[in-house]
Amino acid sequence: MTISASAALAVIIFIRLARRTESRSRSDERLTVVLCTVFGVLIAATPWGQAILRLVGVVTRATL
Repeated sequence: MTISASAALAVIIFIRLARRTESRSRSDERLTVVLCTVFGVLIAATPWGQAILRLVGVVTRATL
């Protein structure tokens, strides 16, 4: 069984964000931001990433 880098990062991000906010250090928050950015770059070219982009576009147009 193989796992893609995107799926592994999604799991790591979910676990990191599930923790309490009060106990995070500044470097811990920076690492979470970097992981989320890398995850976004990895899924941007996939069909799933394109669907999310279209959904966000529809929502932003509806709120204007």
